Formats: sequence, structure tokens, C-alpha cells
Amino acid sequence: MLETLVPLLAATAIAVPLSRRLGLGSILGYLVAGAAIGPSGLRLVTEVRHISDVSEFGVVMLLFLIGLELRPHRLWLLRRAIFGLGFGQMVPTALLLGGAAAVAGIDGRAAAVLGAGLALSSTAIALPLLAERELLAATPGRDSFAVLLFQDVAFIPLMALLPLLASHALPQHIAMAEVLRALLAVAAILVGGTVLVRPLFRLVGGARTPEVFTATALLLVVGTAALADWAGLSMSLGAFMAGVMLSDSDYRHELQADIAPFQGLLLGFFFLSVGMSADLGLLLHAPGRVLFAVLGLVGVKALIGLALGWWKRRTLRHAVRFGLALSEGSEFAFVLFGAATAAGVLAPDAAALATLAIALSMAAAPVLFAASERWLVPRLGARRERAAAEPIADAPAPVIICGFGRVGQIVGRLLRMQRIPFTALDKDPAQIAAVRRYGGRVWFGDPTRPEVLRAAGAATARVLVLALPDPEATLATAALAKRHFPHLAILTRARDRQHAYRLMDLGLAGIVRETFLSSLHLGELVLERLDVPAATAARAVALFRAHDERTLSEMREFAGDEPRLIQSTRAAAQELMELFESDRPEAAAGGEAATGA
Repeated sequence: MLETLVPLLAATAIAVPLSRRLGLGSILGYLVAGAAIGPSGLRLVTEVRHISDVSEFGVVMLLFLIGLELRPHRLWLLRRAIFGLGFGQMVPTALLLGGAAAVAGIDGRAAAVLGAGLALSSTAIALPLLAERELLAATPGRDSFAVLLFQDVAFIPLMALLPLLASHALPQHIAMAEVLRALLAVAAILVGGTVLVRPLFRLVGGARTPEVFTATALLLVVGTAALADWAGLSMSLGAFMAGVMLSDSDYRHELQADIAPFQGLLLGFFFLSVGMSADLGLLLHAPGRVLFAVLGLVGVKALIGLALGWWKRRTLRHAVRFGLALSEGSEFAFVLFGAATAAGVLAPDAAALATLAIALSMAAAPVLFAASERWLVPRLGARRERAAAEPIADAPAPVIICGFGRVGQIVGRLLRMQRIPFTALDKDPAQIAAVRRYGGRVWFGDPTRPEVLRAAGAATARVLVLALPDPEATLATAALAKRHFPHLAILTRARDRQHAYRLMDLGLAGIVRETFLSSLHLGELVLERLDVPAATAARAVALFRAHDERTLSEMREFAGDEPRLIQSTRAAAQELMELFESDRPEAAAGGEAATGA
């Protein structure tokens, strides 16, 4: 056992961090590590079947955690996006890819499984791709999340339908005993999840023994999986149902925290086993088939995503991002194809080709997405924004707010309370639609273009507020405004100190770091809750703010010199401590004087 465990853990520790550092995600690292140590590589591990049997519980736990996230009321609120986009992406993709497999001579049942499995996309790859570029809250991120959520739910019936596809003909009669056993198992999971499990966790949690709580959580997942397996259902289905039943319970977060480490490790072993099972010889002996399969998979899924985004009236920029984010294969397809092969529905050679194509698509998707963000999306966005820019009909206002998200809207509400007119610009159509739905006024336009600022009244306005979420767009707009409208007072939000330094280099003075003031206020509340007198807490915050703003200005000249910046930061921290120490006697003396008075 140790001879197997050591290479598994060693390969994981080396390959996964390297893959993540290269921006390719952890799943690809697991697959490469498995291929390297498996029968097709160094042959450090040859008993792949034993590892697969254990690692299947990683998939079971993943489905349990997905069930915990799919709270019924959340699904109801997102039902239109989930089912509209989900059906629109998955059904055409499955039909096209399954039809291509059938044309290639694959049996109809196997082609159906291949089409459905290849239509799935990887949550573990798509969401990080979007998150790294802060697109999860934007239209492409919301659309991608809705499709991935639909696919997570659709995977359950796909697994449940495999036994039916495994039979060459429909049964002549229904085995009532098997049906009753399945219904009994489902009823036991539903009743147990709503009636028995919560009092059990309340009892275990009251005992204040974390290890027992963890053991009970594992028992719940493994027990429901075993109950579903006994009834002839998918183990993943049982765990998923248990997760949904507990999604609104008070113990949801605790369960998630306890199960996640086991799920992550076992799911990693599952991907290792997939990598070990990958037929690398196929890549050497039939590179043309493999390349055609990968190009077909990525191309079909990207084009369908693009068409769906266009049909939903998304901008071309958003549609491209949506299509490329979902162009890769899914980790769930590995599970589906493995189960289909075991059930005799899918031939091993077809499963090997499909598995290899999915693994390579997972490697290709991050590269394609990064390339499109660098070379394609900026050009598409520029053309689209020029075509969609609106004429600004408001009378010239003294204030222009660029970016009407969280920060811009608060500034706008303060101005509205003082009856000061303003013109708000934003270039996210989804954000504009949301604001207008609640009665707000905001215009579509890219403030990095001088004609847009001029149309917004920059020639006569007094103040330009830059509340853009993108630091580069903030810098570009500030430079543009200083060049074309030098009379404007520019007030801007800064992402962090480095962003503030770059804005200061442009000669701007009205810079507010977006988390600085809120963090100071939060720190003041913490001090007060620790029984520090309110006056002392307020003075401490004022001293800290003055010192930090002074050091920010002093360190600006060598912001690019990291060694000197580190040295100055340490010196500033020591200076701040000395400042507080020297202030304490004065504060105490002041307090005594006030008391005496």
C-alpha cells in the first residue's frame, strides 16, 4: 500500500502546483501526474483499478457538496437563466457531437452517451478562468455559471439512465421488487434528510467533539451512497439528494468544511486514476484522430456558446468569452464514460479516445481563453462599443461618474440627496439594465474615448469621478481627461497601493483606496468592542490614517524598487509603533485632565 501511496502523493505535490502556476488548473496537473506514474508512463503504479474504486468516493462527495450548494430557493430565482441557457447549450451540443460519433460508425447508444458526456464543461476550469479576470459578476460569468449549474444537475439523471442503456431491449415486465426497493431508498433519504439528520447533528454538535461531527458527516455521505447502491441507483444520486435535503439547514457550512478536504483529496486521486488509465499510445499511433477529436470538441462547443450568446442578445465580446469558457470537456465526463464502459454501453477504445480528447481540451481551453483576452476580445469590444454607444440626452451636469457599480452608485445617491445633477456612464450592458430596472439613469459609453466624455458634458463639468472596477481603464481615462479636459477635478478610486502610485504619477490628488476607509472604520469598531474608549479608538484610527497617507506619498518615488520598498515598509511599521507608544502618555494625561475638569 505504501509503495502505491508514496508515488501518488509525490506526483500530486509536484505536478499540481506546477500546473496551477502555469495557469492550466489543478485538474490538468492531476491528469499529467497520473499519466506520468501510470502503466503508460514510468509504471510506478500499475493497480489502477484499486485506486479507482477508492477514488470514486471523491465524486460521491463532490455531488454531495454540489447538493449543499443547490438550495431550492436559489434554483427557483435562477430558473430562467439555468434552464434557458442550460438547455440551449447542452442539447444542441449533445446532438451535434453524438451525431458526429454516430456518423463515425459508433453504436447509437454509445453515441448518445458520448454526445451527452462531451456536452458537459468543467466547472473546475471555467469558473477560475473567469474569476482571474474578474468576470464572474459580469454577463459572461453569470451565463457560464447558469450553464454549469444546469450541467451539474443534468449529470445525475445521465448517470441514472445508464442502466437502461445497458439493456439491449426494454424489459417485457417491470420488476416490482426492484422498483419498490428504489422507492424505499429514495424515501429513506428524503425522510432521513428532513426528519432524522438534523436532530442527530444537533446532538453531535452539542457534544462539542469536532472529530465526531466529522465522522457523522462522512457517515451521512457514505451511508446515503451505500443505500442508493443497494437499491440499484447511482451512489452519486444518493449523496446528491442528501446534500439537497441539508442545503437549507443550519449545519450546511460546517458540513461543507468537514467534507471538502476529503472530497478534494479523493477527487484528486480520481483524476490521477483517469490519467493513469489514459491511452497515451493512442496519441502516438493515431495523432490525426486525436487532433481531429480535440478540435471538433473545442470548436463545436465554442461555436454553440457563441451562437447562444448572440441569440440571447449578448454583445459579441461577451458571447466569445462565454463560448470559450465552456469549450473544454468536463471532469464529470470521465465518471460518465467510466460507468458506461463498465456497463458495456461504451466500447473501451471509444472511451479512451474521448477521455484523451477531454484531457487535451482541458489543457487547450485556458490557452485559448488567454489568447482571446489579449488579442481578440479588446478589438471586438471596441467595435461593439462604438456601434452601441448611446446619445446622451441629459442636460450638462457638474459631475460625471464613470463606472456605475457599487462605488459609483453610492456617490450618485449622495449627490441625488443634495439635488446635484450628474451624468453616469458604464460600459456593461447588464449593469445598465439592472440600474434602469430600479429606476436609475445611466448611459452606455466607454469613458476611455474622448468623444464619449465630451458627449457626457466634460467640457463644462466641474468634477470627474472615476469609479471604474478595471485599474487599467481608470488610468487610461484619467490620462485622457487630463489631456483633453484639464479644468476637471478628477477624483478616483484606487484598487491598492500600487494602483494609487500609478495614479499619483499622473498628478492626481483625489485618490481613495477602495478598501482603506472601510477597513479603518471596521478596525475602529473592533477596538470599541474590546472596551477601548471611543475617543482613544478614534484617535488611534486618525493617527494610523495620517501616518499611512504620509508614507504612501513618501514611498511613491521608489515604488518600483522592491528591496527598498520592503525596507521602507518595515521602517514605517516601526515608526508607527513608536508613534502609538509616544501618544499613550499624552492620551492618558489628556484623559486625567478631562476627568479632573
